[in-house]
Amino acid sequence: MHVLGNIIWFIFGGLVGAIAWFLAGFLWCITIIGIPIGLQCFKFASLSLAPFGKEVVYRGGGVSLILNIIWLIVSGLPLAFGHLISALFLTITIIGIPFAAQSLKMARLALMPFGAEVVSSRWKA
Repeated sequence: MHVLGNIIWFIFGGLVGAIAWFLAGFLWCITIIGIPIGLQCFKFASLSLAPFGKEVVYRGGGVSLILNIIWLIVSGLPLAFGHLISALFLTITIIGIPFAAQSLKMARLALMPFGAEVVSSRWKA
């Protein structure tokens, strides 16, 4: 089921979301200081391509909080807004509701990407 969901997701919005994450990562990697933030964006771009079967676990600390605040001001709000708009359009049909849930997962991730870890939901205890 995860494979079918990921294929449909890729066609109906996953590619656009991944491109947005890749673009944000590329812009952050232009500066040397932003490279760790850009690498985090690339990691979540791959999640945006195939989110079914994966969960995001949040573990934070002081450094994550500071990076999340900087991220939110610079890049987080536009990415989260895009995923929220996608979720609104996906909830128009009943079939789109699971895809809207994935889009909302990506929107939350766009607001707080640092301290987040992607794990497979199959192996989650």
